[in-house]
Amino acid sequence: SVFLRTDQLDGETDWKLRRAVGPTQQLSSDQDLFEAGVTEIFVEAPKKDIYDFAGTVNFDCTLKGQAESVRAAIDLDNALWANTVLATSQVVAVVVYTGVETRATMNTSQPESKVGLLDLEINYCSKMLCLFLLIITSVLVGAKGFDNANWWLFMVRFMLLFSSIIPISLRVNLDMAKTLYSFLIARDKEICGTIVRNSTIPEELGRISYLFSDKTGTLTKNLMLFRKLHLGVTMFGTQDLPEMMDRLALAYTRLMANKQDPCAICAPEDIGLFRMVRALGLCHNVTPTIDDETGESVFQAASPDEVALVQFAESINLVLSHRSLTTITLTNPLGVDEEFEIIYNFPFTSESKRMGIILRQTGSTDYIFYLKGADTVMTPRIEPSDWLEEEVLNLAREGLRTLVVAERMLSEQEFQTWSAEFQAAKCALVDRQQALEGCMERLETDMTLLGVTGVEDALQDQVKSGLETLRNGGIKVWMLTGDKLETASSIARSSKLVSRTHALQTIQISSVDGASDAMAQLRKSLLSTCPVIDGSSLGIILASASLRDEFVLLAMQCPAVVCCRCSPTQKAQVVQLVKIASGKRCCAIGDGGNDVSMIQAADVGVGIVGKEGMQASLASDFSILQFSYVVRLVQWHGRNAYRRSACLSQFIFHRGLIISVIQAVFSALFYFSAIPIYNGWLMVGYSTWYTMLPVFSLVLDVDVKDEIALQYPELYRALQKGRLLNMKTFLLWCLQSVYQGGVIMLMSIVVFEQSFLNIVAITFTALVLTELIMVAIEIHTWHWLMLLSQLLSAVLYLVSVVVLKSYFDFTYVSTWAFVLKVALVTLVSCFPVTLAKYLKRRCKPPVYSKLSD
Repeated sequence: SVFLRTDQLDGETDWKLRRAVGPTQQLSSDQDLFEAGVTEIFVEAPKKDIYDFAGTVNFDCTLKGQAESVRAAIDLDNALWANTVLATSQVVAVVVYTGVETRATMNTSQPESKVGLLDLEINYCSKMLCLFLLIITSVLVGAKGFDNANWWLFMVRFMLLFSSIIPISLRVNLDMAKTLYSFLIARDKEICGTIVRNSTIPEELGRISYLFSDKTGTLTKNLMLFRKLHLGVTMFGTQDLPEMMDRLALAYTRLMANKQDPCAICAPEDIGLFRMVRALGLCHNVTPTIDDETGESVFQAASPDEVALVQFAESINLVLSHRSLTTITLTNPLGVDEEFEIIYNFPFTSESKRMGIILRQTGSTDYIFYLKGADTVMTPRIEPSDWLEEEVLNLAREGLRTLVVAERMLSEQEFQTWSAEFQAAKCALVDRQQALEGCMERLETDMTLLGVTGVEDALQDQVKSGLETLRNGGIKVWMLTGDKLETASSIARSSKLVSRTHALQTIQISSVDGASDAMAQLRKSLLSTCPVIDGSSLGIILASASLRDEFVLLAMQCPAVVCCRCSPTQKAQVVQLVKIASGKRCCAIGDGGNDVSMIQAADVGVGIVGKEGMQASLASDFSILQFSYVVRLVQWHGRNAYRRSACLSQFIFHRGLIISVIQAVFSALFYFSAIPIYNGWLMVGYSTWYTMLPVFSLVLDVDVKDEIALQYPELYRALQKGRLLNMKTFLLWCLQSVYQGGVIMLMSIVVFEQSFLNIVAITFTALVLTELIMVAIEIHTWHWLMLLSQLLSAVLYLVSVVVLKSYFDFTYVSTWAFVLKVALVTLVSCFPVTLAKYLKRRCKPPVYSKLSD
């Protein structure tokens, strides 16, 4: 047997036990294997399921100890998937699947280029501006007359004159803003170690509605800790380890002194503790190994729960010193080795929800059958108990994972009778599974309850508060994990992903009819129920288009959803379905190679650097060190990025549209002539030297402090609706641009009627002042760079007035009459807009305004 590390395939850091094919386990050397004469290997066709495998292998008659050819079954216990690591020993294996047929490759997806929703909205607005350009051009050409043979030439000239409507500089400004957001995220000391791997979608962090999270290594540390042991009349906790140590040593001492009847000389509590702890030391699939790096003895098993319980037994001096395929050796508190022969081992499965083992101690004729599992499956198999249900609920309320342990003593005759039935059932050709289940039912009856254990799955730091903050911010969290159903349900409770007021509905189905019944049950209490569905049931639902759509629509209305035993492909499918069905922004977070497909499928992928390596981190858009960082990443940096980019985009729309309106009014007043009002340096300087810095400085604006944004996550809800940049706000900015452009041009002609030759200087000065004032009005919190950009732009414009003599008559511009009249034009342009914004904030103040005050 060997141990296998599968963390990059299924996300579980525990080592998995793999065994050689049955007939080859007795071979003494590799040479015997090659002489065994493998004549045929038959395996199932390639598929994505990483938890299932079936096939057969045929050996000819040269196999040692066999007189004729042998046909052996092979299953998951005999398989080593690609992208897993051999943790111990060596293997001689046959390669069955290669290339695209491997499970790892079949569960990967091709990454797509991600485009933010804000970019799509800006593209739509740009198309609207193009339409406006065509309309205004057609109106002016039509007013001039289409009877002119050169009307198409005027059409082209007008389109060139109004080309400022198309926000060509917007792409450059947005890319610069995104780079700045990425820089601010990377240097934030509160989330140190964060790396922005995709700087094109930081605004998406501000519009997340669904968060899909892995469990192992993301929400939890995958570190199981023993907390409590309940024996019915006595409860022990970690603080009682010295007492348990003394009681166990006393029980073993008296047992050695009176092997016939230890109960006669031991207190019931001591005997109960002795039997329970020995059961924990024997009923498991844990193997002690030596760490290659440290040289220390470590425990490895498929379940971290079992490791935690074996470590607990070791902490009170009952040590698992050796294990092989056929024996288990315990070193008791007296330092004496006790060897037990493994007769049968019944591993845990998601269907049985229990694990059992039949043992016989060396020198004894009696057999011991230990069984442990969830309370729901153990209760019918044990003698009636008046305390079990209540204590299990008490432990569950504390967020502990409970395990009920029971035993049954078998005489030689009872065991031999049952063993014969079991072997016959294993060889049955018809209804084999039913026959095996019948044998197990006869074995698992009238068992003696030993006790209940409570194990804590340690959560990552600040997971509970982080999930609560995200939930209050309007983000629904779904847990997608490859772990067992019981484990996922326990973590959903302990992490507060599912609140105490919400019920868990387990969905385990085997047919389409069962899926319909389960969804009908879910529909009765959507808002107070969190569905928990396993991978096989999810596969049935995803295979049917009607069931798939119905399930997603129902699940999206639930407060939370837990999907367990999911393959990497299923995780990605769930994310894609919710993206399409909801139309909302989705974020996926994970830390293992099995989370890569999910991360790439989501609008925003977040990878955590953890025990499972760097695959998730390297495939993500944002790499963080722990789950709690996602709260600040989303509700502070994401919020700021979306707000700032939305404001920046609309100001650039306004900047290009207002100058085009001035040009349109100018052309209309002068007989629809295609003559530019501004030439050369003025056109270049308008969108660069004079207004670029103030407009771009809006990316530094902050409406509330970071402490307030995190303290009141409800602020985030307003962003999810996308109201900062939509058709309504776009049309309002267009209306504002038309008004201000028209006022500047018309007022300049009216006020400066006697100075028409200086119309360029008059209108351009009012235009630049209007832009600077409008930027100042939009700012919530002044940054010193904002003030500097305003002053620098004003100074550059004043220098231009002096230097560019071909555009400005400095003698006229320096008069008080010019200054006062330009101030009047600017006032008429800005005051109504400013008043409207003020009244809107007074009558319908935004939420952040109350908190910022």
